[in-house]
Amino acid sequence: MRRLSLLEDTITRRLAITVTLAAGVTLLVLQLFFTFGGQWAKPDIQETGLLGVVGTVIRMVEVAQPSDRSHLIEAANTNEVHFAWYEKDSHVSHLLETGHYREDEVGQSWHFLQPYLRRYPSKIVVFQEDNPVSQESGLPYDRHRFRDAYFVGVRFGDGSWILCVALERVWGLYSPQRLSLQGLMLTLWVIAVSMIASRQMSRPIEHLAQGVKQLGLQPRTAHIDEKGPREISLVAQTINGMQAQIQRFIEHRTTMLAAISHDLRTPLTRIRLRGEFIQCSQQQTALFRDVDEMQAMIDGALSFFRDDASGEESIMFDLPGLLQTIAYDYCDQGHTVEYQGPGKASYVGRLYALKRVFTNLVENAIKYATPPTIDLEIQPNGDFLVFIRDTGPGIPEESLPRVFDPYFRLDKSRNRQTGGVGLGLTSAQTIIRSNGGDITMTNRPEGGLEVCVHLPKI
Repeated sequence: MRRLSLLEDTITRRLAITVTLAAGVTLLVLQLFFTFGGQWAKPDIQETGLLGVVGTVIRMVEVAQPSDRSHLIEAANTNEVHFAWYEKDSHVSHLLETGHYREDEVGQSWHFLQPYLRRYPSKIVVFQEDNPVSQESGLPYDRHRFRDAYFVGVRFGDGSWILCVALERVWGLYSPQRLSLQGLMLTLWVIAVSMIASRQMSRPIEHLAQGVKQLGLQPRTAHIDEKGPREISLVAQTINGMQAQIQRFIEHRTTMLAAISHDLRTPLTRIRLRGEFIQCSQQQTALFRDVDEMQAMIDGALSFFRDDASGEESIMFDLPGLLQTIAYDYCDQGHTVEYQGPGKASYVGRLYALKRVFTNLVENAIKYATPPTIDLEIQPNGDFLVFIRDTGPGIPEESLPRVFDPYFRLDKSRNRQTGGVGLGLTSAQTIIRSNGGDITMTNRPEGGLEVCVHLPKI
């Protein structure tokens, strides 16, 4: 049994690498954001230790004697936070008491300060430079140096106020916002990496499907690339091997049947020669008629086998030009065959094989119905539809599913004296399907037969 290697390209290895890269890239991006993302990437306010300092200072000042509070405030000032205490009847206390605050500025910081205070203060406000209170003189900071200060005011039980001023924002997003941002970024990165991963996983399968499609369009020359993960490569190898076996079987069968048909010509020639010695003219005529019919069947079979074994390569040619040429050829023979459709359009296929197909279809319409019209339509996806319509008697509905069967003939609508042994439509279907298309026949409501040839864009 073959040993699997970690270095071997497999779907399991690709999936493991993709998941690892997804997790690694996501964590790296998050780390880069929180390292170089400015103040929004700074740590949470509780992680800075600032709230602990503010809470400690507030508790100490609150329990101290009013005469000692000013000294404590001066000792508590740092380069990051300035403090000030104002008596109940002071101007700043009045401003803090009667200031106009937004709803979110009153009590906003309590859930942050609650772990560091003994009880809920009688009033707590938080505001920034956009509040009119911050514009008053006498506040404990230099407004010209610190233009983005944050203020927290706490009223003590005796009516005095302590004001804490964070000179600069040293914290980033709050925990709910940070978690939301992390979740959003994680989701976006997981989606992005998952799309890349799924593309890496599906691309070999798409290539395999495209190769199988080309194999159906050109079974003799198409080959599936045995690339990609080990599992996909094994599937491609299996399909290529199976296709080669099928192709060899078809070639052997075709060669055998062609040889048998060819060898039948010799005894038929001897029968014709011996028939010359028959004295009864009626028996001789009947014998020659049977020999001619058998000869026609053999010639038709050989023609069919030659088409089946043809190694004609697909080339690019002008499909409207081919159809117009066929119409002009029959017009030169006295038949009114009209072409309707675009003047030029490129198609890749077996030129001479397709010419035999359309010639056969037009000739059938002329023989058994009326000179047809040839209509070419180009679909939005680039496929071609060729319609050959006549105004003849059509075909019985119960016989439509069998018209492409080998040697099938319609006794009522197809006269044996016109020639043919029933392989023309079979050969036409084989050629069209070898180009990846299909051919169908339907009776027209207004009378006549419509043959539709679908040729897909390659």
